[in-house]
Amino acid sequence: MPSVERFVYSFGPGRADGSAAMRDILGGKGAGLAEMANLGLPVPPGFTLSAKLCLAYIETGDLSDALREEVARHLKQLERAAGKRFGDRRNPLLVSVRSGAAVSMPGMMETILNLGLNDDTVQGLLEGSKNPRFAYDSYRRFVQMYGDVVFELGKEPFAEVLDEMKVRRRVERDIDLPPDDLEALVHEFKAIIQARSGVSFPEDPQRQLWGAIEAVFRSWNTRRAVDYRKVNGIPDTLGTAVNVVSMVYGNMGDDSGTGVAFTRDCRGGENTMNGDFLVNAQGEDVVSGARTPQPIAKMNRGRLAKVFKELTRIAAKLEQHFKDVQDIEFTFERGKLFMLQTRRAQRTGPAAVRIAVEMVEQGLITQDEAIQRVPPQDLDQLFHPMVDPKASVTVLAKGLPASPGAATGEAVFDADEAETLAKKGRKVILVRPETSPEDFHGIVAAQAVLTARGGMTSHAAVVARGMGKTCVVGAQGIDVDPAGGRFRANGRVVKRGQTITVDGTSGRVILGAAKVVHPKMGAHYAKLMTWADQRRRLRVRTNADTPADARRAREFGAEGIGLCRTEHMFFEGDRITAMREMIVAPDEAGRRGALAKLLPMQREDFAGIFEAMAGYPVTIRLLDPPLHEFLPHTREEIAGLAKAMHLPPARLKRLVASLVEANPMLGHRGCRLGITYPEITEMQARAIFEAACRVVSRGKKVNVEVMVPLVATVEELRRQAQIIRRVAQEVFHAEGRAVPCLVGTMIELPRAALTADDIAREAEFFSFGTNDLTQTTFGLSRDDAGRFLPFYVEAGILPDDPFQVLDQEGVGRLMELAVRLGRGVRPELKVGICGEHGGEPSSVKFCHRVGMNYVSCSPFRVPIARLAAAQAALEEAGVINRTRATV
Repeated sequence: MPSVERFVYSFGPGRADGSAAMRDILGGKGAGLAEMANLGLPVPPGFTLSAKLCLAYIETGDLSDALREEVARHLKQLERAAGKRFGDRRNPLLVSVRSGAAVSMPGMMETILNLGLNDDTVQGLLEGSKNPRFAYDSYRRFVQMYGDVVFELGKEPFAEVLDEMKVRRRVERDIDLPPDDLEALVHEFKAIIQARSGVSFPEDPQRQLWGAIEAVFRSWNTRRAVDYRKVNGIPDTLGTAVNVVSMVYGNMGDDSGTGVAFTRDCRGGENTMNGDFLVNAQGEDVVSGARTPQPIAKMNRGRLAKVFKELTRIAAKLEQHFKDVQDIEFTFERGKLFMLQTRRAQRTGPAAVRIAVEMVEQGLITQDEAIQRVPPQDLDQLFHPMVDPKASVTVLAKGLPASPGAATGEAVFDADEAETLAKKGRKVILVRPETSPEDFHGIVAAQAVLTARGGMTSHAAVVARGMGKTCVVGAQGIDVDPAGGRFRANGRVVKRGQTITVDGTSGRVILGAAKVVHPKMGAHYAKLMTWADQRRRLRVRTNADTPADARRAREFGAEGIGLCRTEHMFFEGDRITAMREMIVAPDEAGRRGALAKLLPMQREDFAGIFEAMAGYPVTIRLLDPPLHEFLPHTREEIAGLAKAMHLPPARLKRLVASLVEANPMLGHRGCRLGITYPEITEMQARAIFEAACRVVSRGKKVNVEVMVPLVATVEELRRQAQIIRRVAQEVFHAEGRAVPCLVGTMIELPRAALTADDIAREAEFFSFGTNDLTQTTFGLSRDDAGRFLPFYVEAGILPDDPFQVLDQEGVGRLMELAVRLGRGVRPELKVGICGEHGGEPSSVKFCHRVGMNYVSCSPFRVPIARLAAAQAALEEAGVINRTRATV
């Protein structure tokens, strides 16, 4: 074991060895328990084993004698605090053993309740409670959890026996079984463990404890935990702490219960405490979704009103203390409230925005802290589609709206199948009776999640909400048959593969594909983005190829166009025909004839884009078509083009064949096309400047930047720039006016980055095309690498897919070098990025750090880039991200 100062930290009412600041050691759950104890809140006593032990145990499979001795001392201390003895027949101390990583991973790791029970100690529990049903229900739960978690037998073998018993007794709930049946279940569960593992269930509480501790440490590396960390960017090196806590019982009768509360609504952000609770239940009943709980507001009546009032007081105190929305777990035993956990609540994107803004207005946090509170990628959820309110739909059932948005797909009933079909490009809806952590990979793959059971704090709800994925839970009108691949709802049967729509905003389950519309952004979003725009230095542009894209991007706050891909303007109708004529033309005269047809089309498009951008800079990339994308391929396409060009089809077929390249992405494209056929560059430059002058003549402002693609040498850029500038002067002279214009290049080849000082002598701006720069730096084809890159990421060879998250160590180092070299020659050099990385938050922050002027991304990612740029500026200024410091 590693040499550390301390292994174990105790907590109890009014005091604790640790605090909220010790998340890396105590994990989120342990840090929250310690902090609540220090605040004097009603916390059951217990102790936490440091998360620092987890990875060492996983590596060696061993726990030191020193740790065992320290745990023994703290267990004695816990016995004194609880007034009970571990393993005592008359007054037994029972404990829960729970995981807790520094970053919340709801439901991903293991929990065991009621540990310490055996055939002797259950008698003490029975005599002390005078409640045989409670005693044997607790024992049954313990053996069931222990068999699942420690012996790794899964839930199914125990659930099948339990369900058979309930059917035989004609009861719906576990707690409705009589004590004799619960006792019989204990013996059956032990027999299952013996038969399936070859090892008997441990009766010794000490053996039970160490078996549970080791199982919790091992759960750090279960598939669901690893998948969750990968999806949420949580480091594998954190490990989990283990919390050993004196049991309090929510299953002692109708004056006892358990629940989960959020200090604000984490779906929409309203400032109202909400959550779920169950009477006569233990915590796993709520979060597993096995029983559908009641809304927490219903506690405020009858005998539970006093508990509700105390919970409301504590919830308000915790939110004020942590200055963030809290996710609280609690149990009440015979009317007495106990706090079992508090942590930063996961929330949807819309809720995150509203909560952050309203907390500023309430004086809890500053504007800068509000900016840091919202994960930039969560803004994407604000633009989720919703079912058109005017659409006529067939509603199959209605459940609880756990996570907003609307999603359509094929109904599937198995997580593995959901993952398999999603990898094939199919859109699926995962339908389950309830989800468990083992379903996590299916939730990731699905468009939405639908469960028949569970509440707003069930596993499916919390996980989907944290991912921004549409989810409806507790749809009691449906009967799910996973084995049969179907569900029934109000007399209808929906089979595997049928299309349904899940409306996570209203809770409706709709037959077929419902019409969806996109919501409008609200006042909270506008206020947050105003604050963000005031903080950021980095400008945000958009990649747009049409006036419609440009207008949409302006609505999202784009401050110009960083990439207008002119070849994308030629994929339709007469345009593709004229483009093909130009490509296959056998001589210059033929090319010029085709280009004359393309000129007015380009001019019209550019004029529309300039008007939409209203004076903001527009970077137009000259033609960069991998020729294979435009060549006619089918017999019909060749025949049609031959007719338009007045050529025999056989001759055209030979011309097309002569243009086929072995590797078109590294072939005759980019500036190479304009250098060999300068008339192409002339036509585009003329279209650009004529459009600009005509828009200016209508009293509008235009700011043009012409970008030469795929430059490897300064001479390539020089020759293209000469043509562009010559044509510009010809057009300005003919039109009698001039427009502001820069000529620059796209840095997308390693050689261009390495010789950026030479290239900057000709270029007035650089724009990094990180899609191609990643391809050429790694030597990977973006089109083909998808076959093996997922394995590289899964195996830890690469931390992320480099086409999604910028490779800062390799590609990023080339970019830093190019910026430094370029500005060494031309200090005022404008530098930006226009690859897809321009809308990925960590990549945006990298661009800020290396001193770029702007990033450019697709229209819907503009808000994400704006917020990420503001966070980068605040991080540079040293503003603490309170989100990371909050339990």
